[in-house]
Amino acid sequence: MSANPPTAQPARRDFFAWVCMAVHIGVMVFVVLGWLTPYTPVLIFYALLLPAMAAQWRFNKGSCVLNNFESWVRTGTWRSQANPEEGQWLKMLAADALGLKLTDGQVSLITYGLMLIFWLLAAGHWLFWYGPLSRS
Repeated sequence: MSANPPTAQPARRDFFAWVCMAVHIGVMVFVVLGWLTPYTPVLIFYALLLPAMAAQWRFNKGSCVLNNFESWVRTGTWRSQANPEEGQWLKMLAADALGLKLTDGQVSLITYGLMLIFWLLAAGHWLFWYGPLSRS
């Protein structure tokens, strides 16, 4: 008689987890679309934010401070093995939303490449539409 092993059910998100996910998605939307803003102070903030985000990922072992904050609130420690999204949020998002099984190296290459592209778009947007190279 062969019994089927119980399937592991993913833990359900509580309200705090949904809030953290919403903040992550909000930041991601700003990173993807922020370069389009016509407001110079927002473009400058954006141009400073992107390299700061990339640097913190690099020095924080691929983990986002938002995930670290969630771990700290839940466990009292800045890094927690109990938080499956810590250092894996974009990888999990790619798997859940797109069905892509990416390696950590692929996630890093895609992430840093897109951050550079968005940063260059913001710089070009400011320089040619609102900054010193604009026609005004």
